[in-house]
Amino acid sequence: MNVTFPIGKLQVPDKVTAENLQEWLKEIETYTNRLREVVEPLSDVELSKTYNDGSWTVRQLVHHVADSQLNMYQRLKLALTDENPTVPAFDQDKWAIQPDTKLPVESSIKMLEGINERIVCLGASLTEEQLDRVFTHQENGELTVATKVAKLAWHEEHHLAHIKLALSK
Repeated sequence: MNVTFPIGKLQVPDKVTAENLQEWLKEIETYTNRLREVVEPLSDVELSKTYNDGSWTVRQLVHHVADSQLNMYQRLKLALTDENPTVPAFDQDKWAIQPDTKLPVESSIKMLEGINERIVCLGASLTEEQLDRVFTHQENGELTVATKVAKLAWHEEHHLAHIKLALSK
């Protein structure tokens, strides 16, 4: 298994179908329940486990997923409301060591519940034309709304796999 990409790298079909979109939205919709099942019973010692030497702890991973979904949701909304907006990157390593990442993980799970509910609602109404809308990421270049929705789903699953990997050690 590739520890860096335990579920593989993000794969987005050239032509995103309604079925692809529904699959991604279902993953996003069910994520917080699946995440909570894994992390709710954990002790502080377990929340401090890492999946690899030097990697983030389980606690940091949970908070990172919430931070990331927040940033990606904003990018999605900007892509739908502005003409090819340029969106900033965020320094995830600096975000991961801020004081709020020492809070109980439930604070980020609650945040994710709201953000993911909004993403699913928005995603369910996307038209083909909207899926093709673009934005420009400061570091990654031009991306489509369809790619962003795929990444919203993939990224959560990617880090859930990291959490499970850390807990298996």
